[in-house]
Amino acid sequence: MKKANFIGRFIIGFFLVVFIVGCAGTHWRESTGEYIDDTAITTKVKAGIFDDPMLKVLQINVESFKGIVQLSGFVNSEQASARAAEIANSVKGVKAVKNSLVVK
Repeated sequence: MKKANFIGRFIIGFFLVVFIVGCAGTHWRESTGEYIDDTAITTKVKAGIFDDPMLKVLQINVESFKGIVQLSGFVNSEQASARAAEIANSVKGVKAVKNSLVVK
C-alpha cells in the first residue's frame, strides 16, 4: 500500500513540475505571462494606430515579443512612420520599438 501511495505521489509531483516548467520562458520563447502581456501591448498599439487619422491600420503590422514592438508595412510619409513609432512608445509596458515601416 505504501509503495502504491509513493508511486501515485511521484507521478502527480512529476506532472506538476512538468506543467510549471512548461510555462516558463526562455531567451527565444515567451512565458505564458509574457505572451498575455505582449498580446495586450499589441492590441493597445493597434488601437492607438486605428485612432490616429494620419495612419491607416491596415497598412501597419504590429508584433510584440517580450515587450519589444516591431512595426512593419508601408506608410505614405516619414511623418506617418514617426507617428506610428511614437504611438507604440507611448503604450505602457513597451521596452523598445523596432520601426521597420517603409515609406512608399
